[in-house]
Amino acid sequence: MIAIVQWVTRGLEELGRFVLYWVSTLRNTVRRPFRYWLILEQLESMGVKSVPIIALSSMAIGMIFALQMVSLLQPFQAEVITGMAVAVSMARELAPVVTTLMLIAKNGSAMAAEIGTMKVTEQIDAMETMSVDPVHYLAAPRIIAAVIVFPVLTLLANVIGVVGSYIIGVWVMQVESAAYLDQLFTGLLPIDVISGLIKAAVMGYIVALICTYHGFKAENGAQGVGNSSTTAVVTSSVAILVADYIMAALMMEWWF
Repeated sequence: MIAIVQWVTRGLEELGRFVLYWVSTLRNTVRRPFRYWLILEQLESMGVKSVPIIALSSMAIGMIFALQMVSLLQPFQAEVITGMAVAVSMARELAPVVTTLMLIAKNGSAMAAEIGTMKVTEQIDAMETMSVDPVHYLAAPRIIAAVIVFPVLTLLANVIGVVGSYIIGVWVMQVESAAYLDQLFTGLLPIDVISGLIKAAVMGYIVALICTYHGFKAENGAQGVGNSSTTAVVTSSVAILVADYIMAALMMEWWF
């Protein structure tokens, strides 16, 4: 019983620290001065340098999904709707989730490790000594950049995933091209794309918030930085899957 009480107490303490950190990021994100060069650096690191891996993963997803869909629909003579199925699935769910998971692996762990290294080497303490708010200087640019980058890369994943499905569906599986494209553009609605971009922006915010938080929590040298990065990746991955389900349920009720 005592162990359960202690576990609950630690959980509530951790939740309280996270809420205080979240409030601090909200305040510092809109507080002057705006360090535009730091935001641009993060946009390049998260966005431009992540294009190849996002393009490769989304192409693979689109091709695999199209291959499976054509195989399943051929007995019903309905393989022409493969393009619509892939496009809608990519726009609503697959593109934001896969893009976010890839960026967690590439950038989320880097956020936690970089800030964690600065914490254990006392660089953050030095910033506070010089009256520089570490949350404003380190966390705010990453959060702003993540909210911008994640939807942009999700849109790119949508396009490349559909191209990959076209290659497999039309060129490999010999589905009639005009009917394939007609079903695709008829079935894919703007609201499908918009809902996916909203999900990506929210997921980007969650990832940046959680990963920077765990970076600031790092302690006990190199081992602590590694543990912090691992915890950040696992926690943010679970959090975005839970958030995706909640957003999908709300959007199904409100929009669809």
